[in-house]
Amino acid sequence: MSHMKKLLQRNKSQTGKSNKSDKNYTFLDFIFDVLSCIPELIFLPFKLIFWLLRGVGRLNGGVFDFV
Repeated sequence: MSHMKKLLQRNKSQTGKSNKSDKNYTFLDFIFDVLSCIPELIFLPFKLIFWLLRGVGRLNGGVFDFV
C-alpha cells in the first residue's frame, strides 16, 4: 500500500470517530430546537394575515389604477 493511501485511511478513521461523537442528539438539543421554533409559531398567523391583506391591497390598488 502506498504512503498516500495509508494517510487517507488514517484521516478517514480519525474524522469518522470525531463525527460520531458530535452527532449525538441530546434532549437538551431538542429543547433548544423547540424553543427556537416557538417565536415563529407565534408570529406566523400575523405574518399570514399581513401578506393576505397586502396582496388584496395590491390587487385592489391595481383595479382602481385602470379606472
